[in-house]
Amino acid sequence: MGTLLAAIGALAVAVSPAAVGLAETPGDSARPGSVTPEARGADASGRLGDRTSADRYESVKAGGSTSWASVTAGAGHTCALRVSGALWCWGDNDAGQVGDGTTTDRFSPTRVGGSTSWVSVSAGGNHTCGLRLSGALWCWGYNSSGQLGDGTLTDRFLPKRVGGSTSWASASAGGYHTCAVRMSGALWCWGDDDSGQLGDGSTTDRFSPTRVGGSTSWASVSAGDYHTCGLRTSGALWCWGDNGGGQVGDGSTTGRLSPTRVGGSGNWASASAGAYHTCALRASGALRCWGYNDSGQVGDGTLTNRFSPARVGGSTSWASASAGGSHACALRVSGALWCWGDNDSGEVGDGSTTDRFSPTRVGGSMSWASVSAGSYHACAVRVSGALWCWGYNGQGQVGDGTTSDRLSPARVGG
Repeated sequence: MGTLLAAIGALAVAVSPAAVGLAETPGDSARPGSVTPEARGADASGRLGDRTSADRYESVKAGGSTSWASVTAGAGHTCALRVSGALWCWGDNDAGQVGDGTTTDRFSPTRVGGSTSWVSVSAGGNHTCGLRLSGALWCWGYNSSGQLGDGTLTDRFLPKRVGGSTSWASASAGGYHTCAVRMSGALWCWGDDDSGQLGDGSTTDRFSPTRVGGSTSWASVSAGDYHTCGLRTSGALWCWGDNGGGQVGDGSTTGRLSPTRVGGSGNWASASAGAYHTCALRASGALRCWGYNDSGQVGDGTLTNRFSPARVGGSTSWASASAGGSHACALRVSGALWCWGDNDSGEVGDGSTTDRFSPTRVGGSMSWASVSAGSYHACAVRVSGALWCWGYNGQGQVGDGTTSDRLSPARVGG
């Protein structure tokens, strides 16, 4: 839901077409129980990492660590990387998406194996994918449509290697599909394809990585619930898949089975595909969003669906953006954090449950480094390395030991 998930975080993680290996690496069994990152949002399964299942309207920190490097908020779980390269996940774990070898929800950060060579991670609907320093790609969790890319429909409770390639550069886990970019610039997708979100010209589910066209100029990719967007090295932006609300951005509501150019501009810098809307950043620092807008998630001050990119305010100082379920968050160059859209559970983080149709400032801090918007919660890392969460906390995903929603950021832990 990933990733412009690093704010246009929600944006990316990738995969290839080789046969998928099924063996785990020795020493990768998860070690549950340690508290670490900060996260925000729904926590019915403990995805906020505070050892509880209470909704949080404020950001809460999972542990007192200041060594968090990045965070990714999925539908009902959260994952975060330490500066050391260690990976931790928590929250909803009914399909093994936490990656600790069980299907037990985790209310506090749980170590995923013993490796310290993780370089990126993307939390999707009910599955997760992570990239190692070696260039190897691993996925785990729900596999109903082949989204793990191992050639089967079997859920995996531990990280499972995706093929034998060590040339993956980035990857993005969507609702029920996954896409990834190779170091060569080739793009691959797999999993659910009912809406054409795999981009291979069909609506056939793929259980292992399938090449998207012949281009080797893909720079990044972001998988939403049922659509996908990818950025070329030229700065051109392409989207495909479900387009019922205009989330593909081509001026229509016609579903697209293969990549479709978004406008004629070649100056896009990053993009993030949410549930049914998309946000993307221009090289100029201007921010644009489009698609479903029933809660103001497009951020243009209206509730009108947008079938092509709509400018979000007049600022040209946006640094990154992340499109979530029906809300979005973005960082300014100054380090200020803004969110907007659906706020029923406090996911906008402004201390209320009032939907916001345009960007609303989250607290007064100017030290935010990255943000990730999940389905009903959000998490952000400070420059200090501290982690924070807020929003829905029914499964403990805020990480403060309760199931009380938090309407504004609260430190996860102490």
